Amino acid sequence: HEQLLKMMEERMIDVEQKLRLVKRLLQDKVNQLKEQLSKNTKADAMVKDLYVENAQLLKALEMTEQRQRTAEKKNYLLEEKIANLNRIVKNLASPSF
Repeated sequence: HEQLLKMMEERMIDVEQKLRLVKRLLQDKVNQLKEQLSKNTKADAMVKDLYVENAQLLKALEMTEQRQRTAEKKNYLLEEKIANLNRIVKNLASPSF
């Protein structure tokens, strides 16, 4: 009977040690997951910031492209006016020679 009690005691000690080991491993995993969650939260915030920044850059690009198109139209109109003025000057100058 005493021997059985001693074996049960040893098994109990062994089970307690295993439980402590499992508890430690689980705590390590919990800490690891908390750290990963923190990293993911930071990464999520960075992605949101980049999304907003990208939207702002796209808006700025659209505005710049619109300004460029406007400038090209104005340039074209000015070139037309210059060509017309050159024709007028040429017509005015040719009868006098």
